[in-house]
Amino acid sequence: MENNKLIIGNMKMNLTLKEVKEYIKQIEPDKNFYVCPPSIYLSYFNDSGYNTGIQNVSEFDMGAYTGEISAIQAVSMGVDLVIIGHSERRMYLHETDEIINNKVKKSLLSGMDVILCVGETLEEKEQNNTKDKLNKQLIEDLKNLDKEDIKYVIVAYEPIWAIGTGKIPTNEEISDISNFIKQVVNNMYGLEPKVLYGGSINDTNIEELNNIDSIDGFLIGGACLKPDKFKKIIETVDKK
Repeated sequence: MENNKLIIGNMKMNLTLKEVKEYIKQIEPDKNFYVCPPSIYLSYFNDSGYNTGIQNVSEFDMGAYTGEISAIQAVSMGVDLVIIGHSERRMYLHETDEIINNKVKKSLLSGMDVILCVGETLEEKEQNNTKDKLNKQLIEDLKNLDKEDIKYVIVAYEPIWAIGTGKIPTNEEISDISNFIKQVVNNMYGLEPKVLYGGSINDTNIEELNNIDSIDGFLIGGACLKPDKFKKIIETVDKK
């Protein structure tokens, strides 16, 4: 049976142009994964045949917003999907649920698929508030959409305490949260979204994580920057 799990590589603010050119030589494009490079490198990946996403878009269409990139512009570059609501943007750039909701709407209207990131802090986890936090994020970030829009929304569960720390939830915890996310969105719109897991995924733990049947793929940070490790992750996911 063909694997349908989605693999997204979020390169964040990494790699120089020289490194990008070397990267493209080392890893072949594949229909089962997307790369989300810094936006200034998108054309290099697009021209090399990769499926590409963008790490962020503006909540506005066009205009005097220096340094911003609109969803319309991203689509015109051949971009297929966008990451919205990543915890780094929520924390460091103070993006609110209202801003994220606006970005979701603009992206869907432009024709892009949306990867909506949600997740809890370590403090929220320790206080058993994970589901309350995720419920609030999902309701606020996905409000006032059409039912048809949900077909193009993928939710990425990224516990903030697991990003780049080497710590990850158990398979049972991830499965439980994935099912919870699907239930919340299904209660809102009558459709279950695909759910990805992200947070400290690497080439040594991917085989175990890949056994979680309730998740539909992975959002990968640091490990996607190294072609040999990323290829191993892709091959492991594809094998099942």
